[in-house]
This record gives sequence, C-alpha cells and structure tokens, in this order.
Amino acid sequence: MADSRFVYVTYIRTTPQKLWQALIEPEFTRQYWCATWLESEWKVGASWKLMIPDGRVGDAGEVLEIEPGRRLVLSWQNQFMPELREEGFSRMTYELEEQGEVVKLTVIHEMDRPDSKLITGVSSGWPNILASLKSLLETGESLEATRHWPEGI
Repeated sequence: MADSRFVYVTYIRTTPQKLWQALIEPEFTRQYWCATWLESEWKVGASWKLMIPDGRVGDAGEVLEIEPGRRLVLSWQNQFMPELREEGFSRMTYELEEQGEVVKLTVIHEMDRPDSKLITGVSSGWPNILASLKSLLETGESLEATRHWPEGI
C-alpha cells in the first residue's frame, strides 16, 4: 500500500461510455477541469499529458493499464510546480462500475512517499473537479469555479 493515498467515490447518473468519454476526451475535460485537456493515444505504454490553457504541461506520465469504460491507471507527475515535480511519480486510478442507472466512479491517487505534497494537493483538487464532472453529465453544466484555469498558477 502507498504511503500517501487519496480515495474518492462518487455516483453519477450516466453510462460507463459517457463517463469514459468525459474523463479522457478534450472537448469534455475543457468544460469541467479548468479548461485543461488530456493528450494521449490511450494505450498501455503511451505517454499522456494534461495541458494547461496557456500551453504549459500541467501533469504527465504513462498509461499503465487501460480497459475502456471500466479502468484507467496512469503514472502521474506534476510538471509545473517544482516542489511537486521533485516528489516523482504518483499513480492515479479511475475505476468505473455500472450500478443500474448510475456509474460508481472511484478515483485513487497514491504515492510511495510519506506525507506527499502532491497527494495533499490533489486531495483538495479532485473533489472540485469530480463534482463539476458529475454536474456536467447530470445537468449539462459544469460548476462555474472549474470552468477556467486559476489566475496566477
């Protein structure tokens, strides 16, 4: 088990296919994830990047596991904050489980490093992003606070 770990579970009224698209496709992530988008070929061994609207790479890593509509595991390293980048790679997992008219989404973000600053940071970031994702899929609108990249970051 990792030394630093964040786990978040939410239930979204959608299908696994729609949720999967919303998690990885740029036209969706821009709407609920601070105008960022992901770039990858989405296959095991491929690199991935989370792009910040000004052209910087926010986070990056490698696709470790992928089962479309069910599971995605990424190695994850922050790229734009030196104190987080120097911590090295973490591991982020999406697990999707259809449960009737909803999909259970579990996000696990962990690092083999005690008291990780990255894991502390994502522990406050993920809940906002995932609430906005849920809102977008269930109502058609993301949360206002997650539609734009924060100023000064």
